Amino acid sequence: MTASDSTLHCWSDLPLDKVTAMVSRKVVAGERQTLIQAYLKRGTHVPLHVHEAEQMLYVLKGALRCRVAGRDVTVRDGEVLHVPSGLPHQAEAVEDTFELVVLAQAPSGSGRPGRGRNRRGAARNAGGGDSSSSARSGT
Repeated sequence: MTASDSTLHCWSDLPLDKVTAMVSRKVVAGERQTLIQAYLKRGTHVPLHVHEAEQMLYVLKGALRCRVAGRDVTVRDGEVLHVPSGLPHQAEAVEDTFELVVLAQAPSGSGRPGRGRNRRGAARNAGGGDSSSSARSGT
């Protein structure tokens, strides 16, 4: 790969994906990483789910009550929650919340268990949902 293969993205130029009435997001997807800028309205429930991607959840503004592998934690402004690959997790926005989420896949052949699904599946699962207040946002 060379510098000419790099891509510059500007959040203001990316399309806003209104996943539900409660969740909107913008997504930048690379080969093994997905970066999601998401807004969750207070009361949004992200149902229990598991994915192969390792996840970092950075709350820029607001608060999320998360349950990761049976452990409860509230993530607030300026805090980052690390969710290892394969751990069941869910969340509820206890305030209107603006967050950045990084989903990262291990390189193919890395020997790390539970990894290797393609990035398109990870990006799709990081915000696909219905029109109710339950939706995935990448959380």
